Amino acid sequence: MSLDRRRFVKLTGLGVGSALVTGPRAAWPDERAMARAASSDSFVLLRKEQAKRRHTLPAAADAHRLPLSWYHAKARALKAEARERGVDGGILLTQRWNIIYATGLFHSTTERPFACFLPMDQDDGLIWLHPYLDQQLVQDWWKTGAHSYFDYHHAAGGIPPEETVTQGASVNIYRWWGETLAKTGYGDKTIGIDSGSAAELGLLPGQDDVRRLNMFGSIDTPTKHRPTSGKFGTMANAMPQAQFVDVYDIMVRHRVVKDETENRLTQRAMDYFSELHAFVRNYLLERGLGTLDWEVENAARLWGMHRIMQDIPQEGEPHNAVGIEVNVGCRTGRKTAYPHPNQVSWARIERGHALQFAGVVRVGGYGGEQYRSFLIAPWTDWQQHVWETHTSSYYIQAEQSHAGNTCSNVAKAVHEYQVANRCAHLIYHRPGHGEGMEGHQPPYQALGDYTVLKAGMHFSSEPGLYDPENGFGFNHSNNILVAQETGLQMGTAPCNKEWCLLEL
Repeated sequence: MSLDRRRFVKLTGLGVGSALVTGPRAAWPDERAMARAASSDSFVLLRKEQAKRRHTLPAAADAHRLPLSWYHAKARALKAEARERGVDGGILLTQRWNIIYATGLFHSTTERPFACFLPMDQDDGLIWLHPYLDQQLVQDWWKTGAHSYFDYHHAAGGIPPEETVTQGASVNIYRWWGETLAKTGYGDKTIGIDSGSAAELGLLPGQDDVRRLNMFGSIDTPTKHRPTSGKFGTMANAMPQAQFVDVYDIMVRHRVVKDETENRLTQRAMDYFSELHAFVRNYLLERGLGTLDWEVENAARLWGMHRIMQDIPQEGEPHNAVGIEVNVGCRTGRKTAYPHPNQVSWARIERGHALQFAGVVRVGGYGGEQYRSFLIAPWTDWQQHVWETHTSSYYIQAEQSHAGNTCSNVAKAVHEYQVANRCAHLIYHRPGHGEGMEGHQPPYQALGDYTVLKAGMHFSSEPGLYDPENGFGFNHSNNILVAQETGLQMGTAPCNKEWCLLEL
């Protein structure tokens, strides 16, 4: 059943002359608006759905980031696997998400090379090779050693913070990596490096031409070698006695399977996101027709950040409130008919529109997608048919995302249902991708990906359908947690007609 504006006003206790939410400033931090929202129909529906599903989902984490002990344990586990490839010096990590995953140091990257070294001869050793602008972040975090260059491009001897302004020779930072590791005693060792960047796309060593791609299938185990080109070749030139072996695939396979601690932190983020969806539904009902989609997304971003930061003490200190993201968007009307539209969100909500509120929320780097697709009355029979087909596909994808199934089987089940329901011409993409801190992560729930699902993997759930000819489209999404019997939708905003079919 759909919810009309009159019933919403009655349920929320608003009458003629009552103050309505008029924009982002009134939506928050106005306490009356918040109090009204917390007892409104949308939040009542959300709490009912959460009560029904809570026992099936991980308990939300109490902490807002993973503890340092988790990273110590993870670094030891990574080194144990690297040791099996003959690594006796240590692991040099150079890719941002590998560094954050293994060490917990959240940081920004630019053109300035940033790396860390996990030495094999120290259980909890961590040596940083970083630009000076990250000096304070590094000094205040886990480390047993740290070496910095001033900036990029660095001049030999030029360190202005030490009152040395020297126009020395230009320093090749990749060579400096090798020279520094050699000076610290690792110049004749085997170094593990994250050089195989294809692993980031789910193409593991030796799998480029396999007929059925499976991330957890057999691979050509990387062997020792000496790089001859690129940044690692330059580094190797400074370490003539060292050997190198790629460990990127080890990193990726760890990152794609989350443990209980990671799942609980993800659940915390998804709970916040679910409340944000209730706020948005309220906002649509209160503001009504004529509201700009741009206004909705910016009001939601402001409210979402305030909601999260209510619970997280933050006085500007580093390493505390990290990896927090409320990256959301709203689009209405014709823009919903395109999977990746290139037009700006600046349309007013009108009768007969499809409307999508979408995005990602993360806490401590963990979280995921949660989208909802609305229909604004009056809608056509075809619009409702496509919405219902898409919504059923959304549930089929979760049901099929159980341990032991394959990504390809999940995609096949979804697409077969869509085709059987006369929507083949509305399919533009696979149902989902792996979800991680970086967003899209392998493997992919696509027909050509035969990776066997493992409990703890996360996927987006977005079997979208798009009708550009008629100017509408739908793409619910959620963060699916692969479990033994079924996939679990970690976001709890309802995805039914009562929630999504609205009369404004």
